[in-house]
Amino acid sequence: MAADPGDVAAGLLAAACFLLAGVLRAACDAWGARLSFQVARRRLSALRAAAVDALADGSPLDKRRPAAGQAASVLAEQADAAQPYLARYPAIQLKMLVMPLAILAAVAPLSWIAALVLLASAPLIPVFMALVGWRAQRASQAHLAEMGTLNAFLLDRLRGLATLRALDAVDATTGRLAYVAQTLRTRTMAVLRIAFLSSAVLELFSAIGVAMVAVYVGFHLLGTLPFGTWGGPLTLGQGLFVLLLAPSFFEPLRDLSTAWHDRAAGRAALEALRALSSAPSKLVGGAAPFPPASGAPARRPPPAVELVQLRFAHAEAASPVVDGIDLRVAPGERVAIMGPSGSGKSTLLALIAGLVPARSGAVVIDGVALDDHSAPRLRARMAWIGQKPHVFAGTLGANVALGRPDVDARAVGRALEAATLEQLAGREAGRPLGESGTGLSGGECLRLAMARAAAAPGTDLWLADEPTAHLDAATARELTRRLLAQSAGRTLIVATHDPELASRMDRVIDLAAPRAAPADTETVPLAAVGAAS
Repeated sequence: MAADPGDVAAGLLAAACFLLAGVLRAACDAWGARLSFQVARRRLSALRAAAVDALADGSPLDKRRPAAGQAASVLAEQADAAQPYLARYPAIQLKMLVMPLAILAAVAPLSWIAALVLLASAPLIPVFMALVGWRAQRASQAHLAEMGTLNAFLLDRLRGLATLRALDAVDATTGRLAYVAQTLRTRTMAVLRIAFLSSAVLELFSAIGVAMVAVYVGFHLLGTLPFGTWGGPLTLGQGLFVLLLAPSFFEPLRDLSTAWHDRAAGRAALEALRALSSAPSKLVGGAAPFPPASGAPARRPPPAVELVQLRFAHAEAASPVVDGIDLRVAPGERVAIMGPSGSGKSTLLALIAGLVPARSGAVVIDGVALDDHSAPRLRARMAWIGQKPHVFAGTLGANVALGRPDVDARAVGRALEAATLEQLAGREAGRPLGESGTGLSGGECLRLAMARAAAAPGTDLWLADEPTAHLDAATARELTRRLLAQSAGRTLIVATHDPELASRMDRVIDLAAPRAAPADTETVPLAAVGAAS
């Protein structure tokens, strides 16, 4: 029997429409996935940039500042866990809200009981997924925290590898590293167990819902269950239509299951990024760049420094570290700040440099109060010599210049000569130094810090934090001589325990002295009274 040409044409048209719909759906899915990825990448990049800016603006005195290894772990591998969540989960969530309602609207006019079965089984999935998801998010947070701990531990031990070898502590460190790695493995398996559990929960309820619809449609077509429709019974075509839509009803929920683990890991990663972005204590003025230099630095007298009722306390400390200090340093004066450990010597220098904001009071440099607006300009006049200067992986000259455009090769050479590092520069001959100063002695690292200060044009306020700490007597005397020679014509404030260094200063401020001392004794030269407070 020949087929009706009209039926053939209708069949071909239906097949073509079906094929076109499939192609359009695939194209829309691909376009949507690409667009979602780009939006997620931009948002994640913005969050990373905000976290990096917050770390750069954070005060080095903040005791809640994360370890370098932990921060690197959050910014690199942990932040990547947020990419699938940001790219997939919002689209899947929207799809889950729209598609089931559309399918219910298509099924309900044919069979209200089939729509009721789908509607009754659908809420069970989000409820149980939420119960599993809360546990999954806690497990992901613990997993990410353990990963950050491992990275921080590993970076710290790598930095101190020479010390560990010298103290024969390599085996103990290996055992500790194995324990931390085993803990991380346990956390990882806990996250995977919960991920598989969430998939099992979804598949169970989806299978139950589809099976109930299939059982109803089958028995209804057999006439055993003649109820559940509007008027007449379902035809074979209508029954197949309802049956084929049932799995599609649960498809968005199944997609949600695949993204549920991404959601837990992504939210934990975003929480870690937000924690990095919320630095409680910041640099005064932030990490704003110094104003650009215009030609040769103008000749000007060194600045005076005045502290007015300065008060500072760490966030978790009950008592202030610096409590109502008044001090005036004359232009070009050399002042030593002494006192027992914990008396606030280094904190006082950090307050002058704006490395941490004061709780109250003011720091006035050359008549200008140090605040967010003036900090970049005033900080350009400062040079910091710390007791533990960081050495970057690079040449000695690069470690002196530190990427400053106004420090050329001639300035680096003069600074190395001023710090008596020309022999070291000749010996290294352009070879890169190890990270954190591997291969340099303590005295050489401190002289490198002095060379950095000497190379900076226009710095006329030098702040030195324990420059002779942990040095032998001969090296300390040589460093003191060089420090005094290079700081000539500049205001110099030194925090120190070294009585020999203090004896070379114009004045000594003893933070441990009684606060009831006369105020005018602060301005009396050391040669006249020995020390003043």
